[in-house]
Amino acid sequence: MSEFITVAKVGEIPEGRGRTFTVGDRRVAVFCDGGQHFALDNACPHMGAPLGICNVRDGMVICDRHLWGYRLTDGVCPEVPKLKAETFEVRIEGDEIQVCVPGAGK
Repeated sequence: MSEFITVAKVGEIPEGRGRTFTVGDRRVAVFCDGGQHFALDNACPHMGAPLGICNVRDGMVICDRHLWGYRLTDGVCPEVPKLKAETFEVRIEGDEIQVCVPGAGK
């Protein structure tokens, strides 16, 4: 069963940046872009680099290892669409940023 887990407070993730959190046994990168929050698996699907330390530009997180971007909305790399970072549902409850990672609430 999946449940939402609080990872941060609204305002703790700077605009255009991300932070990495452990949710269950997963490392999840949570980003703020345009005042919205998005969550992706922290590992770049290309070479496994951490995405949570990377910058956001034009609705994508840009992996700083090879400069490939992954859309925050669906995790797809437009340059190589077969590469896709897993995405997770995010919601705001009061002032808490919550992420739903399947199996994390066990």
